[in-house]
Amino acid sequence: MFRLLVFLFLIILSCYSLEPNCKQFHQGEFKFSQIIDGEMKNSYFNRDSLYEIEYFNGKVDTSSIRWVNDCECILTKLNPLSYQDRPIQIRIINTHDNGYTFEYSFVGDSKNKQRGKIQKLNK
Repeated sequence: MFRLLVFLFLIILSCYSLEPNCKQFHQGEFKFSQIIDGEMKNSYFNRDSLYEIEYFNGKVDTSSIRWVNDCECILTKLNPLSYQDRPIQIRIINTHDNGYTFEYSFVGDSKNKQRGKIQKLNK
């Protein structure tokens, strides 16, 4: 009897999958907070179907955005200044009402993934 219950539980669990609702974050105004040199820094950006415009420390930077699927995109800076400005791959791993958690790394460097959280400012 116990084996049957465990088997049924595993079947039900394997059928349940919570898909993130990524499309709601393809466009809008967003805020990204991170600690840099021991200090909390905020970056704000606007995203539309083609571009992402970021505002950080009084500077503006524009990247093209290409959605690979509903939850993954590649950001490519339009005016790269150095090797550090190479394309970034972003994968949304879960969503909530006003934001999402994501993994990111330079394209081709999946060993050095980092995580972050984004807050959507407009609904």
